[in-house]
Amino acid sequence: MNKKKVLVVFGTRPEAIKMCPLVKELRTKTSIQTVICVTGQHREMLAQVMDAFQLKADYNLDIMKPRQTLSGITVDILTRIEKVVKIENPDLILVHGDTSTSFVAALAGFYARIPVGHVEAGLRTYNMQSPYPEEFNRQAVDLITEMYFAPTETAKDNLLREGKREERIFVTGNTVIDALKTTIRNDYKNENLEWADGSRLLLLTAHRRENLGDPMRGMFQAIKRIVQEFEDVKVIYPIHKNPAVREAAKGVIADIERIRMIEPLDVVDFHNFMSRSYLILTDSGGVQEEAPSLGKPVLVMRDTTERPEGVAAGTLKLVGTREDDIFRETRRLLTDEKEYQRMSKTENPYGDGHASERIVQAILEYLEEIF
Repeated sequence: MNKKKVLVVFGTRPEAIKMCPLVKELRTKTSIQTVICVTGQHREMLAQVMDAFQLKADYNLDIMKPRQTLSGITVDILTRIEKVVKIENPDLILVHGDTSTSFVAALAGFYARIPVGHVEAGLRTYNMQSPYPEEFNRQAVDLITEMYFAPTETAKDNLLREGKREERIFVTGNTVIDALKTTIRNDYKNENLEWADGSRLLLLTAHRRENLGDPMRGMFQAIKRIVQEFEDVKVIYPIHKNPAVREAAKGVIADIERIRMIEPLDVVDFHNFMSRSYLILTDSGGVQEEAPSLGKPVLVMRDTTERPEGVAAGTLKLVGTREDDIFRETRRLLTDEKEYQRMSKTENPYGDGHASERIVQAILEYLEEIF
């Protein structure tokens, strides 16, 4: 029997965290040849994740440039991935989520008439400006997808409302929960966590493109006020590589004794930092899915979220980007024990850690069906 070939494409750190467990599961199947192509949309942060999962890319498009634009990313990926698709001629191309890498890789598959599988399909805000450009990317990918791997029933419902074929939609859970099973360590140690020992640790992530400028400065100002009011609070902020993010942060929270800005963490470090935090403030997407499994309340510093299941379950709270709102809701969780316990005890709606197995089984059946 000839092996079927699956080309897995990703390019950013969050994609890698969610796709590496899936690649590992695919490689347990002797009937599938799995080829990894990374675009390098993130470079150092992507390499950290690959190393953590002991995976190497078969192709690295290495597109990252200083102050790259969305147009430049799109053109560079499309030009370079076309060659990979032609060389490998896969039976299925797998992409993840809502990045420019995912959109362009799916487009390349469409142009080559190769089926596309979309991991984390069906997430929606239906606001093209929030998150930007991610909402466009994921809707565009789902226009040309053949296999939809929806993490939740809500995501499936979105796809059905858009007219997608139900027999091609698979509710799998989220692969990021799979990743947590291998990264959380009871004996984990880090000098930054030792610095925070004895304090209530707030873990901060802030990087979204649509939040640059006044919204992001407002986030940092709210954090500064919290630290000034609560002497038992310390903040660790693994700061994004984007120069605009760094400039905004340093303008507000640099040189504050109980706020520590550190370089981006690899996946093992970051997951263990989450597990040892008191609460998390973020504008990220993936953190909204990971933290509930660790019993950590999450304040989402965005005006919209494509992950309403966590809000409905009560483990996430959408607080927007205004300084006063972020300060008020953070203060509430630091002073209201009942509210803190309510948010931290909620069951994670994003899966049970077996998403990769479900996705691979669906792929095996699909490839057997069409060939």
